[in-house]
Amino acid sequence: MEQAPALIEYPTVYAFKVMGKQEHGFKEYVRQLFKRVLGTEVSPDSISEQPSRQGRYVSLTVSVYLLSEDQRQQIYGALHKERRVLYYL
Repeated sequence: MEQAPALIEYPTVYAFKVMGKQEHGFKEYVRQLFKRVLGTEVSPDSISEQPSRQGRYVSLTVSVYLLSEDQRQQIYGALHKERRVLYYL
């Protein structure tokens, strides 16, 4: 059986969307989560922030340099376990 071609070619810059409550330190909390998984510092400049209309929630776009599909899956696994992360793409 022929294997389907990879949809993402690595290494690549990949953007994750992470949503949570607009609480003090949420952006830094997410930045540290990515640092733990990737083992490298994530620049605050690589995270953009979009508050919800009423300001209760925030959507972060985190752009990171990934070397493999395994790294991408590790990040999704870590996001899935975090209670402060309400939604992620």
